[in-house]
Amino acid sequence: MQVSVETTSNIERRMTIGVPAQEIDQAVQKRLQETARTVRLNGFRPGKVPVSVVKRRFGDSIRQEVVGEVMRDSYIKALQEQDINPAGWPKFEPKVMEEGKDLEFIATFEVLPEIELGDLSAISIEKPVSEVTDKDIDTMIDNLRRQQATMKEVKRKCKNKDVVTIDFKGFIDGEAFEGGSAEGHRLTLGSGQMIPGFEKGIVGAKAGEEIEIEVTFPEDYHNEELAGKPAKFQITVHKVEEPQLPELDADFFQRFGIDAEDEAAFREEVKKNMERELKQAVSNKVKNDVIDGLLDVTELEVPAALVDQEIDRLRQDAAQRFGGQVDFQQLPKEIFEDQAKRRVKTGLLFQEVVKKNDLKADPAKVEEKIQEIASTYEQPEEVVAHFNNNPDQKSQIEAAVLEDAVVECVLAQAKVKEKKMKYEDAVKAGQPQR
Repeated sequence: MQVSVETTSNIERRMTIGVPAQEIDQAVQKRLQETARTVRLNGFRPGKVPVSVVKRRFGDSIRQEVVGEVMRDSYIKALQEQDINPAGWPKFEPKVMEEGKDLEFIATFEVLPEIELGDLSAISIEKPVSEVTDKDIDTMIDNLRRQQATMKEVKRKCKNKDVVTIDFKGFIDGEAFEGGSAEGHRLTLGSGQMIPGFEKGIVGAKAGEEIEIEVTFPEDYHNEELAGKPAKFQITVHKVEEPQLPELDADFFQRFGIDAEDEAAFREEVKKNMERELKQAVSNKVKNDVIDGLLDVTELEVPAALVDQEIDRLRQDAAQRFGGQVDFQQLPKEIFEDQAKRRVKTGLLFQEVVKKNDLKADPAKVEEKIQEIASTYEQPEEVVAHFNNNPDQKSQIEAAVLEDAVVECVLAQAKVKEKKMKYEDAVKAGQPQR
């Protein structure tokens, strides 16, 4: 077997492989003989069909089948000989495949890029600094109570946190616009569900009243045709409802899986959950900044095969969120392409940081993370045992710890600026990027 490799780009290779005709002919002959023993043809007893007859009837298809297998096997053998690690399956292009001649074909494939990390000291990281205050806990408990509230219709003027049932119709320059009207719409005042000024304009109205408000669509509104434009809305208020908040008692605590004797104990559990959420949010924010920084300072070309694989994973995840009612192949690849490229680049860059700095997943930190996860369950010892007895599950924790090590490694060299934030803002800052 003759092999030559041409570098056509940083990540593409063009491998020309030659296989002696004798090797192909022997493989074809062997397959013809095997077929003769198993094929059934009219006029011949099973196993007694002459090879010449089989060759006449099936020779072309058998040869094509054998050549395909030889190309695959020869390609794999050539990769091993050349010590090449491909990033995906190749595209085969036969050049010579006539009977009696040496087989020659070209395999074009991608390899992982050679990465030269950029200047990590040029990366800027903004790390949120926050804490959970008593006011934050009050707000959280109020939100939890409102989630469980019952509604009572009232005849007074509506105020923030009331739920109103309305009809509305919007106009720009005197013309109704698409998507600007609804009937029987339930709206919690002060929720920020509608554009600025809309909910505030309803406050003070009673059931049965018709009002008109003037608002302006935000400059960054998702519909560019409406962005920045003034509008008028004609609104009819049909009903005003006031939320009836549940008492802070044992029954309410149990609805959220908290076994607390009194409000003080409940507040303490809520605080612990909020602190965990805050810690995770800060970690997410810093990690996203690290990823952005690595991408900014490092030139990186990614193999299309890896991007395609990641796109398929994202499509499958999206299909599952539809409850399995959508075939993931029906989802357009294009809408996942940017996210897939970012994920692939991130994976390659993290691997390079690991390799360059000889990073390992610290067993103590793996155990610490398992304990942290287990602490959120009623029987933490069972969760710990589950991870320790399931290598695949534990390897996921080890991978997460290794990613944390990469982040810490970059932070040690980057410019890190701490920024004080309110709890709510810090949590928002840590929302994962898509």
